[in-house]
Formats: sequence, structure tokens, C-alpha cells
Amino acid sequence: MDKDQGAFADPQQGLQDPQDKYPKPPFKKQKQPWPGLACKMEPPPDHGEKSYKGSGRLLGRKALITGGDSGMGRAAAIAFAREGADVAINYFPSEEEDSQSVIALIQEAGRTGVAIPGDLREQSFCRKMVEDAVAKLGGLDILVNNAARQQSYESIADLPPEEFDATMKTNIYAPFWTIQAALQHLKPGSVIIATASEQAYDPSADLYDYAQTKAATMNYVKSLAKQLAKKGIRVNGVAPGPIWTPLQVSGGAPMEKLEKFGSQSPMGRPGQPAELASIYVQLAASDASYTTGHIYGAAGGGGQP
Repeated sequence: MDKDQGAFADPQQGLQDPQDKYPKPPFKKQKQPWPGLACKMEPPPDHGEKSYKGSGRLLGRKALITGGDSGMGRAAAIAFAREGADVAINYFPSEEEDSQSVIALIQEAGRTGVAIPGDLREQSFCRKMVEDAVAKLGGLDILVNNAARQQSYESIADLPPEEFDATMKTNIYAPFWTIQAALQHLKPGSVIIATASEQAYDPSADLYDYAQTKAATMNYVKSLAKQLAKKGIRVNGVAPGPIWTPLQVSGGAPMEKLEKFGSQSPMGRPGQPAELASIYVQLAASDASYTTGHIYGAAGGGGQP
């Protein structure tokens, strides 16, 4: 199987037992330098490369997705393009290999694909990213704040201040800077979607800083939804459970946890990014016009926010 495709489920099949639809633990021991590449994971994640079929739900829309090279961002980028949207993706420069395959998939869908590499921890870049997206897409009406940093530390005593700062800058400051820059371009009917996490309401002991940022993400969704409703802009979030992404193999989980990743969910396996793509599409689509300030969970039965 082509690792860039990464699909496990046959899109032509009928009903499938969700417990057996994708790989289950134990997983092979593997480690990558941060931020990691999806194309080098074993097994490779499924982002819907082969399975997602669009139906024009986002025709003519203009989307910017941070962290669009892999994980939920990549799944959303593929789905948005196949639903008719032009898509700009941001990613860390070392993730170029993953990002180029996403751009190719967007273009194969007949849409404009824009690659914007850079470090979201820099306010000046966040502003430039938005301006570049607007210029190259011809506008902006969907913003997905998806990029995140996750590093596991067994004890708060072992968490270096610079690592804490990097997580805060990536997960909290970057969405703030990006939304501020994007607001002048977002017209009534536009949407902002944030990627939160089950960590926001059921934090793991070894993700002290990451979990805090995801709780903050859930709160900014609810606060901003109230603030922007009078402007006709909807704000919602997606809270994944254990999902098979490069976050896990690039320091987000210790090796013993990685081998059993997802085993604690009622389905006995982690989710795949492809299984959340339709949630992002639904939140972006105009027929969800009364949905704002909500968090949509996808945790394999492990609970909801």
C-alpha cells in the first residue's frame, strides 16, 4: 500500500463493524523527531485519501487550515477540497514531504491548493500566513485552527520552561494571533473551527501543559461564538479522542503508551483522522447555520465534552 494513501477501509464496502474498520494495538515501537511525518508512520494513518467522496457542500469556499499536512488538518483539507473548497494549509517547514502530498490531492480534486510553511509561534508569521492565504485564495471564509504541539512528561518537575512556552505559543497564542488577523476578512456566513481534545475534560497525567491548552481551546470556542454571533460568524470545535497521528510518535506519547495506543477506548483501537473529516465539513457547511459555540466529540465511546 502506498504510504501517502494510507487507506485501510474499502470505500465500496457496505456496513462495517467500526471496531474492526482500522488497525488495533499493539503497535510497532517507533519514534520520530518532532513534529513527525505521517508518511513514515507504521501503519500510516488514513486521512480519507481513498475513501472521502464529496458532494459540493463547500463549493466556492476559501479555507485556511493550520497543521494541514497530517492528522485532522489533512483529513479536513482533503474533505474540504472534495466538497468544492479552495484550501491553504500551514505546516512546520520540516513537514514538507507530507504537505506536498496534501497539495497534490487538493489539486486532483480540481481546487486551488496553497502551501504556507512557517512557525506559528511567531506572531508576525501568523499575520503573514493569513494575508498570504487571502491573496492566493482570493478571500477567506473558513478558518481551522488545528495545529498543536504535544510532548509527554511523566512529571511536572521534568517539564522544561521552554517546552511549556512552546506548547502555549503553538496551541493558545497562535490561534489568538491568527483569528485576530483573519477577522477583517471574514464576512457573515464565515466559520472558525478549532481542534480541541478529550484532554480538555479528561486530562492525562503526562500531558500537563497540552491538556491545559485544550481546555483553553474549548473555552475560547464558547466565548468567541457569543462574541461573533452578531457578526454572522460561527465558531465551533472538534474534540478528538485517541487518534493515530504524528503527535503520538514525535514525543506525544511514551513508547509503552504508544504500543497500546487507543486500547482503553470502548472500541479497543485509536481513531483515524478520516473518521473526523465529515465533522469538520458539517461545521463548515452553511446548513449548520444554527450551530455555534459547540464542541463535537469523536472518542470511540470514551465520553464527550
